[in-house]
Amino acid sequence: MVWVIGLIAGLKSITSTLETSMKISRKALVFAITLAALHESAGAAGFALIENSASGMGSAFAGAAAIGEDASTVWFNPAGMVRLDKQQVAGALHAVLPEASYRDEGSYINPALTGDSVTPGSLSGSNDKTDVIGIVPNLYYVLPFAERYTFGIGLNAPFGLETDYEDDWVGRYHGTNSSLMTININPSLAWQANDALSFGVGISVQYVEADLSNQIDSGAVCLRVAGDSNELLAQCLDAGLLPNTVENDSSANVKGDDWSYGFNLGLLYQFNESSRIGLAYRSEVDHRLEGDGEFEVNPALRSILDSVGLNTLFTNTSVTATADLPASASLSAVLGVSDRLTLLADITWTGWSSFDELRIKFDNPAQADAVTDESWDDSMRYSVGLNYREGKRIWRAGWAYDETPIPDAEHRTPRIPGNDRTWLAFGVGMPFFEAFWLDLGYAHLFIDDTAIDHTDSNGYTLRGVYEAEVDIFSVQATMEF
Repeated sequence: MVWVIGLIAGLKSITSTLETSMKISRKALVFAITLAALHESAGAAGFALIENSASGMGSAFAGAAAIGEDASTVWFNPAGMVRLDKQQVAGALHAVLPEASYRDEGSYINPALTGDSVTPGSLSGSNDKTDVIGIVPNLYYVLPFAERYTFGIGLNAPFGLETDYEDDWVGRYHGTNSSLMTININPSLAWQANDALSFGVGISVQYVEADLSNQIDSGAVCLRVAGDSNELLAQCLDAGLLPNTVENDSSANVKGDDWSYGFNLGLLYQFNESSRIGLAYRSEVDHRLEGDGEFEVNPALRSILDSVGLNTLFTNTSVTATADLPASASLSAVLGVSDRLTLLADITWTGWSSFDELRIKFDNPAQADAVTDESWDDSMRYSVGLNYREGKRIWRAGWAYDETPIPDAEHRTPRIPGNDRTWLAFGVGMPFFEAFWLDLGYAHLFIDDTAIDHTDSNGYTLRGVYEAEVDIFSVQATMEF
């Protein structure tokens, strides 16, 4: 427990030191948070965003918890901050260009609407694709403020996604638009116990905002309400409210947000100046989102609902939902082979089993919970890479294999149509003058064709195949002072 006592001792002096030494302006913080509000698309498995530095991008984030080469180590392993002997600011932007094209292979409506028999192809609508470009920002600051102590703070977006489909596509009842945005503020402290061993600790203050929408089959609702009433059935038919009719669809949209907290820990052991290992852990962050559910109901359906006393069904209401963003742990290694060549490796576990279901609770008692069984698995990411130094320039390359947490086609939804992905990445770090340098990174993500065979809570089955790929372009500016 000696290292804990050391960290506490450092915290006692940090407040007065920061008042005179820390130079992050309020404008910089506002700028970073504004950037984080831009649309994002997940670049790692699930809806995690691993794009948290451009220097790491070039090597597919191999060795990320051990390399400690710039201020982005605040995120990957706070213990790595002890390797930086000057104040440093690093800011990065990543453009994530995903494309996932859907090809239908026999989707069908609830068999109860087709004589209790499965009728492949009975779900109408077009094929579609989702290709929303995401912009992911990072901003980090590191301050060595006392002998063996270093403070850092990071602002980034560790989770995010957006999938967007047309309102008339075949999967419209499963989802049309899905958006998740996060902002994570991560103050951290590192303590160098001795020449070889360092420890780090941080606190995450995390904001999440979610926005989900889908279409509602007005005809199916009307028939369900009519039941055995021939009079109501006639009203449904006279109004053209037949199941699976695009032009008569209603729609639902829910939005919610929340602030919550977590922590992270790091350890770094240096065998020598060029070789080391790092271990980093991030806790789960549990969110309870609160917001609003809004409905646009087909006028004919609204009239029939009101006439039978269901005037509160599909009315605007407050909503709540939980989002347990997963814990993760990384073990990284850096091996200096020569003055020029450094080899990198990383294994990262992510606890996606925390994402058991997506449940939206409506305050309106007439509106049943909207529930999607997710049942995700924990996942692993494996990466190897290298850095090659040519003078003051560093060339980077990396490979990674990123497992999907989605267990099978039955649990895959169009909101997150993910699959295993293989990374191939390249990058370069270029100094412009002694205290300023630029990092560029690029990665292409190869994704196998992805089957989906998901049945929603209303009994509608989306059956088809996604063809997907992702390109990521990253740029980072780093300055010492």
